[in-house]
Amino acid sequence: MEADGPILVTGATGRHGNTGEHLVRRLRDAGRAVRVLARTVSERTERLAALGAEIAVGDLHDRRSLVPALADVDLAYFTYPIDAGVVSAATNYASAVQQVGRRPRTVVMSMGPAHPDHPSELGRAQWLAEQVLEWAGLDLTILRVVALFHENIAVLHARDVRERGLIRNSFGENGVPWINGADAAELGLAALLHPARFPETIHYANGTEEFSHVDIAGLLTELTGDAVRFESITKDQWRDDLLSLSQTDDVVNPAMAQHISAVGETVAKSGRSLAADRAAFEALTGREPVTMREFLHANLDKFTTHQRQPA
Repeated sequence: MEADGPILVTGATGRHGNTGEHLVRRLRDAGRAVRVLARTVSERTERLAALGAEIAVGDLHDRRSLVPALADVDLAYFTYPIDAGVVSAATNYASAVQQVGRRPRTVVMSMGPAHPDHPSELGRAQWLAEQVLEWAGLDLTILRVVALFHENIAVLHARDVRERGLIRNSFGENGVPWINGADAAELGLAALLHPARFPETIHYANGTEEFSHVDIAGLLTELTGDAVRFESITKDQWRDDLLSLSQTDDVVNPAMAQHISAVGETVAKSGRSLAADRAAFEALTGREPVTMREFLHANLDKFTTHQRQPA
């Protein structure tokens, strides 16, 4: 049945890692029909439509709009931005599924901090959202990605690297597992098309390599030719930095600021929870992952300037 109807993809117009768009492209490459849920028609939905995706205008915060989007769907990908509101979104999705009555198998893109007692407010909310989906009786595969996205370096630190030669955050000097946004999408693709590879409801997906932020500063120094250093600061200091960044960067928001600064403090105090495992990623996806070096090299323009200010 899954091979006949469209695969519903939420979050395909998100910008943090561009994971959704990559997933749509890969599903279309595999010859699958794709329906994208998007709040508005935009340049991003036009790109997705050009790939052959159907665009369904709707909102995870408007249950009524989800019912027609789910009408003939038996396979879905559920994700939510790094922002407040995931519990409401999951509740609306579960309610719409119940009304439609098809019970689509749903792959949920989750996060490692999804836990009822995590210091991150978004981590606790993500866990509760998944509880709602389970209570609704949905057929779930939950991908808890226990890694930071490469794209975080550009989104959260590029301005300071350009202007001050500085990466500063609350992660301390401990190593952290990393994954590229496109590779997170590859895990989603595998879970959608090859469910036997994910026998448990909750799958913890490790990163593909491990770096501390000191290591990343060293890589940027090597690749840019300019000195980049790391500075460890407190959770509250970094949250305030990110709140300031959110005034000019619409990817960063207050909920993200609290989330990532709390995650950083947890890593600084306790270290990483799971080691990176490139071999596991390759076994699940059949592909080699994008490396940190490759990501930084491809995005050097975001990190370089000739008008750097003193730190």
